[in-house]
Amino acid sequence: MIRRDTLNRLPSIQAIQRALPLLAVLIMSLSFHEAAHAWAADRLGDRTARQLGRLTLNPLAHIDWIGTVLFPLIAISSGIPLIGWAKPVPVDMRNLRDPRRDFALVALAGPVSNLVLSVVFGLVFEIYLRSTDTPGLLAQTLLMAVIINVMLAVFNMIPVPPLDGGNVLMGLVPHSVARSINWLRPYGFLIIYGLLLTGVLTAIMEPVQRFLLSFLL
Repeated sequence: MIRRDTLNRLPSIQAIQRALPLLAVLIMSLSFHEAAHAWAADRLGDRTARQLGRLTLNPLAHIDWIGTVLFPLIAISSGIPLIGWAKPVPVDMRNLRDPRRDFALVALAGPVSNLVLSVVFGLVFEIYLRSTDTPGLLAQTLLMAVIINVMLAVFNMIPVPPLDGGNVLMGLVPHSVARSINWLRPYGFLIIYGLLLTGVLTAIMEPVQRFLLSFLL
């Protein structure tokens, strides 16, 4: 028999109803992000993602069950900062016409796709607010969709590999500097977690996010 105190610790129906739309938005946004990488690589000469079935908006092609589902569910249900990722799209730089430049463009396509989504969701949010006197769960979900996509765009443009911003930066700087940046790649997520724990990451991201959201909401 289940004890009452155990039942009290379980998420409420309302919490689950809030969590599921947010998780759906995150999965869709991450899938769109990875599909944009695949599309850009395909356009620039590398067919690897197409051959592996990654040139699609189907979330099942991009989901990492830990990073796309488990960690976000824990974050949403516990109130900790939202963390999530999808399976990276493989890119063979040897197939790109101009490897350094084109790899930077492939990296840039992901954050740009999230900015495009944030604009679309922002427009739908405004239209919906004007059409109803009682905004409810749908309005909250649309609002969070704007915020989540802005967060994904800003976070991924942090200039630390393996994030997209690091890959973009490597395509812009001289070869010697790019090699030094690439040397950091194995330690990239340790650097990101260090910035997060010290509050530096928040200090960098929040002003940019507020600036972008001021145009969208």
